[in-house]
Amino acid sequence: MSAGERPLIIACGALVSELREVLSRNGLSDAVEVRYLPANLHNRPDGIVPALREHLDARGSRTTFVGYADCGTGGMIDVLLDEFPGVERIAGAHCYEFFAGSVLFNKVQDAQPGTFYLTDFLTKHFRALVWEGLGLDKHPQLRDTYFGNYTQLMYFSQKDDVALIDQAKEAAELLGLNFEHCHVGVQGLSSSIPVQFQSVAKRNVSIN
Repeated sequence: MSAGERPLIIACGALVSELREVLSRNGLSDAVEVRYLPANLHNRPDGIVPALREHLDARGSRTTFVGYADCGTGGMIDVLLDEFPGVERIAGAHCYEFFAGSVLFNKVQDAQPGTFYLTDFLTKHFRALVWEGLGLDKHPQLRDTYFGNYTQLMYFSQKDDVALIDQAKEAAELLGLNFEHCHVGVQGLSSSIPVQFQSVAKRNVSIN
């Protein structure tokens, strides 16, 4: 099966590790082509829709799934997908919600609205994407300006990794927030990929 025939996932670069695991678990590693957009779009979500459009315009008739939640675009991904019938995205507002599941996420958010969230990827790249990304390495006095309304940091982990937990604790200390941790795995991401999309991919495997 050529790359041009395989179903396509256009995904956030912050999901590389987890999406690979999900596809492998479902026997889809060779059945699906995945194109990852730059993970630093986390910090500039206005660039997500133009980047998605470029790939969607070039996809031809391929079955396609968008590996993004709303991700700070203010509904603009959904507006874009209205132009591409049959193309779905990950349900939810952001990766914290789909990894944790809406029930757990909303429970945490309702109990403590002033919560800052981390995933495995954001924990690994906290200094580059958050600390340095917000200029706090050069202007640490701005920390309370950015995070003064937050009270806790919740780390929704995908891997049960002590080293990552320690890194997340360090991030909480840097931000002056209470630390909380909940291991959620990748089931939320796995459940987000439509059954229809997976069926098309598996059917193509059996044909080829």
